[in-house]
Amino acid sequence: MQIFRKEVVGLLKDLIEMDEHELAMDLETPPNPEMGDFAFPCFKLAKKRRQNPAAIAADLAVKLPGSDYFERIEAKGPYLNFFCNRRLLAKTTVESILAQGKAYGQQEVGKGQTIVIDFSAPNIAKPFGVGHLRSTVIGNSLYRLYEALGYNCVGINHLGDWGTQFGKLIVAYLRWGDEQKLEKEPITYLYELYVRFHREAEKDPQLEDEARAWFKKLEDGDAQAKALWQRFRDLSLAEFKRIYKLLEVEFDSYQGESFYNEMLDEAIKLIEEKGLTSISEGALIVDLSEENLPPCLLRKQDGATLYATRDLCAAIYRQRQYNFAKMLYVVGADQSLHFQQLFAVLRKMGYQWAEDCVHVPFGLIYYKEGKMSTRRGTLVFLEDVLTKATELAKEIIREKNPGLKNKEDVARQVGIGAVIFGDLINDRIKNIEFDWDKVLDFTGETAPYVQYAHARICSILRKADSWPASYDATLLTNEEEQHVIRLLARFSDVIIRAAQTYKPSLVARYVVDLAAAFNSFYHRCPVLQAEEASRNARLALIDAVRQVLVNGLYLLGINAPEEM
Repeated sequence: MQIFRKEVVGLLKDLIEMDEHELAMDLETPPNPEMGDFAFPCFKLAKKRRQNPAAIAADLAVKLPGSDYFERIEAKGPYLNFFCNRRLLAKTTVESILAQGKAYGQQEVGKGQTIVIDFSAPNIAKPFGVGHLRSTVIGNSLYRLYEALGYNCVGINHLGDWGTQFGKLIVAYLRWGDEQKLEKEPITYLYELYVRFHREAEKDPQLEDEARAWFKKLEDGDAQAKALWQRFRDLSLAEFKRIYKLLEVEFDSYQGESFYNEMLDEAIKLIEEKGLTSISEGALIVDLSEENLPPCLLRKQDGATLYATRDLCAAIYRQRQYNFAKMLYVVGADQSLHFQQLFAVLRKMGYQWAEDCVHVPFGLIYYKEGKMSTRRGTLVFLEDVLTKATELAKEIIREKNPGLKNKEDVARQVGIGAVIFGDLINDRIKNIEFDWDKVLDFTGETAPYVQYAHARICSILRKADSWPASYDATLLTNEEEQHVIRLLARFSDVIIRAAQTYKPSLVARYVVDLAAAFNSFYHRCPVLQAEEASRNARLALIDAVRQVLVNGLYLLGINAPEEM
């Protein structure tokens, strides 16, 4: 569609008092193809020219020169509607997809710029629960979206690897620790020790004092405390990486809270030198009343620093290190106030780049009662969810395709893909309810539905012995074919819009729509049984659909198996 968009801008630029960029940004996609492929609204011109927008649209329709790119251009009320040349649209779209393959949809709008994305960030020595699923999969998808737009992406896992909880863990391990259990199931065992500490501390409050003392030792560099902390961190990170491998998520940095310990004094000094701090009840704060925000607490009365202090250090370090064009924090909506305060302090410090820091919030995820059978304490382990999804997918595959050779791999791709898609198909800001019946539905708006459409196309192409063959995409002019082609042509627009709004749900919705359009086309238009010229054109069309489904699912962090 970019080719046609440029042609619209080229036709209008000499007739309208707007620059080309503004023209391109104002172009809309009509909700119904019967209204055209592009629509230019004339409301802005009405204000400038002091004319009725419908009259301006009618006048422009008369004055516009003809173009081989469009079958017709007509005024409809206040809109100027452009109808693409069907044959040319089919030819350019299908040929572009088959020529570019995995690169189709990618652009270079971000070339030479860096995007930093802070996502996932589980707490060391605690289980990787489903609560971290949303940040992980949304952040991973945003990473891939921006990468597709040509940006240099830096994915940071800001691990929760510092704080008073480590004093508690050290106390618990020294009192009740079992080396063999720690080696066998480090995360589970450390979590059990943490829970036990709180249970015992209710009976013996002195344990809390002991924990604070050990954390103070850790902050002061005590060798034993540091060795235990490092061991807990290393064991936890190894377990986390195993989960990330299942999800096929990677990071460029695992620099957690502890990484910034040496920078805290410098950051606080910078803030103090700018005259931004004051003392309130013995604590060091930055007053944010001018921004209608509560004060940002930098240091407690006892001298301890806080999460906000470390985030300020991290932001300053990352700007120095990466010189980012934008930094995204993919963190739950419940932390909105924290990021408002963080960005406000950075602005007060005079950092213009604070405007390029963005909190990407998301809602909570809930599970239907009784749907999860494996619970440990009050937490639902993410690994349990992924395992159950894979097992359920395996059962469905045994029922639908018992002869499938690589059942294990396909079940994993379908099951884990279903969990990821079940999250990403929803608008990120909304709370979502996880329902196994919906997530693994082969007929609903799910990953298995999209993956099955892809596998079905692969099966058709395998049966077409002579494919690939020469084809004439200009033959693809009927309504079912054109509906599919219009969707294919808009793929790059969807990527841009998803990145701009930080909403992978737009890509998830798009691949569902494309899979549905393919299914509708396939039921109404014979492919292998069509006469040769039409057969080859339609094989090219479905091969293009196959490629775009692969590309779209990849942007969501999901695989596309060739058989199911």
